[in-house]
Amino acid sequence: MEKLATVSAAPRAGTRPSIRLTTKPAPYIRDLPSDHGRPPFLIVADVGHCIDLYAEFTGTGGTYLAFPNPAKRRIYLEDLRNEETLDLLRSIWTDPASLDPSKHAAKVTREVADTLAKLAASLEKSGHDPQVIAIFLQRLLFTLFAEDVGLLPEKSFEQLLEITVENPAGFSSLITGLWQDMAKGSDFSAAIRAKVIHFNGGLFENPSTLPLNREEIQLLLEAAKQDWKEVEPAIFGTLLERALDPRERHKLGAHYTPRSYVERLIDPTLMNPLREQWNAVKAAAALLHDQDQDKKAREEIEKFHAHLCDLKVLDPACGSGNFLYVALAKLKELEAEVLDLLDELGGDRTLEISKAKVRPDQFLGIEVNSRAAAIAQLVLWIGYFQWHHKTTGKADTNDRPLLQSQNTIENRDAVLAYDEKIPRKDPETGAFLTIWDGRTTKTSPVTGKEIPDDSARKPLYDYTNPRRTEWPKADYIVGNPPFLGNKRMRDGLGDGYVEALRLAWEKQQGSSWDFVMFWWHQAAELVQNDKVIAFGLITTNSIHQSFNQRCVEPFLVNEKKPTSITFAIPDHPWVDSADGASVRIAMTVVNRGNRFGTLAKIEAEKSLNEGEKHVDLRSTSGKISQNLKIGADTSSTQKLAANKLLASQGANPLGLGFRLDRNGLEQLQILDPDVEANLRPYRIGRDLVQKEFDKWVVDFSGLTEEEARKSNETLFNFILVGVKPERSQNRRKSRREKWWLFGEDAPMFREASKNLDQYIATCRTARHRLFSFLSGETIPDAKIVAVG
Repeated sequence: MEKLATVSAAPRAGTRPSIRLTTKPAPYIRDLPSDHGRPPFLIVADVGHCIDLYAEFTGTGGTYLAFPNPAKRRIYLEDLRNEETLDLLRSIWTDPASLDPSKHAAKVTREVADTLAKLAASLEKSGHDPQVIAIFLQRLLFTLFAEDVGLLPEKSFEQLLEITVENPAGFSSLITGLWQDMAKGSDFSAAIRAKVIHFNGGLFENPSTLPLNREEIQLLLEAAKQDWKEVEPAIFGTLLERALDPRERHKLGAHYTPRSYVERLIDPTLMNPLREQWNAVKAAAALLHDQDQDKKAREEIEKFHAHLCDLKVLDPACGSGNFLYVALAKLKELEAEVLDLLDELGGDRTLEISKAKVRPDQFLGIEVNSRAAAIAQLVLWIGYFQWHHKTTGKADTNDRPLLQSQNTIENRDAVLAYDEKIPRKDPETGAFLTIWDGRTTKTSPVTGKEIPDDSARKPLYDYTNPRRTEWPKADYIVGNPPFLGNKRMRDGLGDGYVEALRLAWEKQQGSSWDFVMFWWHQAAELVQNDKVIAFGLITTNSIHQSFNQRCVEPFLVNEKKPTSITFAIPDHPWVDSADGASVRIAMTVVNRGNRFGTLAKIEAEKSLNEGEKHVDLRSTSGKISQNLKIGADTSSTQKLAANKLLASQGANPLGLGFRLDRNGLEQLQILDPDVEANLRPYRIGRDLVQKEFDKWVVDFSGLTEEEARKSNETLFNFILVGVKPERSQNRRKSRREKWWLFGEDAPMFREASKNLDQYIATCRTARHRLFSFLSGETIPDAKIVAVG
């Protein structure tokens, strides 16, 4: 049970409000029916007077929060005459999931992003620079949002668009005039014929517009008719980034990281410690109130509120800002509770309207992508005004200018600083070196699959005076650094960058770490040296493997400056915001001191909408070691010599172009009925632990390039298009020159299995150790260990 100090529901006439310690059901209740395995609603009744509604839709043990917000959580008896109120109560009992606001907001947000993507694509066809288009559309969308939440007069911008759709020539001058008025404030804006408050904040400084034709203004008008106050900032940044980037637009329909996943890390990192402090403050205030010392009780609450308003939260790989926005929303929820209690005790509820309030400038970010950095700043402001609109009925915070000019999202590299980036040249020819940009693809004319577009290239660079990056001062760090394994870093970042990174981190011996571990190490150092209270980061789930444990272990065994993992989920489903791919990750939260932690493991998973999975977690407490386990530390165990050569890792083709699914095979068979001669069945780790899918791999093992061509010209041409562009940029000479062969051929496996009808296989990274039989002709992936 969770103890909470609450004030009695709106005191009846002639009575004095009383603070009392009440209890809420613990978040682990499982004996009541719900889709999430725990009740999504908590109803607190003051019998004969009112009921208060609280909700928690993530099903992860989070805190129940006022529903739909602190200002509207209470239903009085007389409200039961209202049919809408009765419908709400019916839904709570019959279909509580339908009341989850994130579900409706996600639909609205996707529709908005789709419309903006069409407009951006149309502007690009007109020859405008993508960066100019991005800035222009960011101003437009904030104007649309401002209109819907009341920061501009209702439908004023929509009406302007309706006028200009008939006269497109006047669009640019009218929009420029409006934005100039928003930059400085105006008692009368000629563009919308109304007063405009002072926005400023950099977004509308020196506003420039692009001319739009009738069709483009019509698209913008369609966007204006959307309900912008309902957009979900936690996913809006990701969708907007895809919509504005021509290279990412095809991913607009891909899944995005669900808000519930982000909350799962922010709660143990930031909110649980703050709520522990708040519970202590409430208990102290309750005691003072019982002693008729309300003034001192208010002082305790005001002191805690000032603490909330001074906190700084940093995301050093913030992308388009979803982690920072969720942290802002969570902190605003807690602030609302604080001010509610202050109000009940006779304090000034308008304290929040003064300068003392949780604001976007408390949330700091570092992002290497300039477009994403600008979007992140915008997302924070949209989320901030949206919160005020939903909780107070108006978005205007009475600040002037409304948008502060602080730029808290820095556009720079978070782990590598340098003086200059110089294009790398071929030492023999002097020509500038380039590689495939790692992202642009084209459709294979044979299989219809996406394959690397070798014509899309980026330059290689050398970096002078490489060194570690300094991060801005913060109290808490949260984030989701890029997923890039150690062996893929050169492919994704370029030789020059990786060499400079290794040199800058030479003292930390980070040569074998995954890319994300550079963030983990820097955050851990800040916690260890008392410069940060705690950090929580998403990493690849290989954090507990030996090559990454070398990064984690020194912080857990340091007796003079100990740090501890206080919360961890070693293996969790995730949706990569970059491309919407389903991946597996680990969550770790680290605090200073020698502490026990909570280790959460997944008992069951259930697929939901938009790529999200509901998970049932089972938690245990104890000392969490660097292998993310509680109990005996097995990370330093040694291999038994007797087991040598009994099992081997599978092959690593090193190129998705080697693979074929059922559809691809059928397409090739149309060209060549005997195409299967050099194909072998292929299995990856997921095939062993989830549903198995038919797939094959082109295998020219042991053949020269000419022998491979003669052996099967159809398959040779297939990998010539799908594999060679990617492999030709590989750092290893043998992989570049022998591009038609696997990167790692698994000779030990081939020798052990060549005379076998079947062999035993197990997924190397699975949560549970399962063993399967595979046919002797099947090639196992590198994530599989084969026992021959």
